[in-house]
Parts: sequence; C-alpha cells; structure tokens
Amino acid sequence: MFKNIIDFSDFNKIDIRLGTIVEAIDYNELHKPSILLKIDFGDEIGIKKSSAQLRNNYSSQELINKQIIAVVNFQPKQIGKIISEVLVLGLPDDNNEPILVMPNVILKNGVKLY
Repeated sequence: MFKNIIDFSDFNKIDIRLGTIVEAIDYNELHKPSILLKIDFGDEIGIKKSSAQLRNNYSSQELINKQIIAVVNFQPKQIGKIISEVLVLGLPDDNNEPILVMPNVILKNGVKLY
C-alpha cells in the first residue's frame, strides 16, 4: 500500500509541461556543481530558468535543444545566487544521479502532461 495517497484533484494542481532547453551553462558556485538551464515552454509560459544537478550524466552542450518535462507552477526557489523557476523532472540511475525524463518524439513546447 502506498503511504501518501492523494486525491486526483491534488495531482491536477501540479502543472507539468514540456519545454526545450535553449541554453545550458555549467554552474560551479554550489556545493554540488550543476547546470543552469534556460527552457522554452512556448508562448503561454515563455523561457524559465532551472538549476539542475545533471553533470554526472550530461554535458551542458549536449542538453541544448533537448526536450524535457518540468513542474512549472512551484514557487521559485533560491539556489545559490540564482532563482530556479521550474523543477526539471528526472529518475535516478544506479548511482542515484538524475536521468532526465524526455519524450522520444518532438512535441510542441508548453504541452501539458496528463
């Protein structure tokens, strides 16, 4: 049995959208170095920033033009000297390092997960 059962209405409050990474820069200012991402979520949401600890599995350059999914309606979070505006979603590999959740076909930026 699952511990934290929620109503479907609670899930519907989470806005998960598809976006394309348009810029990725190594960010070394944190205890665990990360990558600063700029992600295009389409006309409705626009370009948002996120700091993600992805450097064990990705280089900044290889992330450019990749489509990912992210939660876009959390409160922005201060991470070091930057504000992370969205939460990029991933799954842990065997070393507990994130692997990004990405579609296997190109879709329109901003499309909502359902």
